[in-house]
Amino acid sequence: MNRILVVDDERAIRLLYSCEFTEAGYDVISTGDGSEVLGLIAKARPDVVVLDIRLGGSSGLDILQEIRNRWYDLPVVLCTAYPVFSRDERSVAADYCVVKGSDLGELKRKVRMALESTVPFPAAAMGGSFRTGPPRREIVF
Repeated sequence: MNRILVVDDERAIRLLYSCEFTEAGYDVISTGDGSEVLGLIAKARPDVVVLDIRLGGSSGLDILQEIRNRWYDLPVVLCTAYPVFSRDERSVAADYCVVKGSDLGELKRKVRMALESTVPFPAAAMGGSFRTGPPRREIVF
């Protein structure tokens, strides 16, 4: 079963996403605290991260950069209510960007696409890669 880490500071959004993804057959963990994300990734080893850009006191884009520094090929889907952030140059490090809305179909499709283009997390932990496709280009900010 694939594991999804949902990171959003709005409790209602975390609950909604958790219910929807659990119903779709995924194992879901979530947090609203940006400072917990890296520790949760190391401990829970999710197959994909759904990451909000605005996290109260934290920036999802800064967290995305930290994820890329430590887990280069871990798929990340940015999910934001502010589409202007998808134009931020740091957002190119994400696999997908989705604008929040009442229809979760687009988010579910992007998560499925991210999972279909990966290999299980343990391979990455043992020096392998998440991605089965071509490597990413290095992104310098």
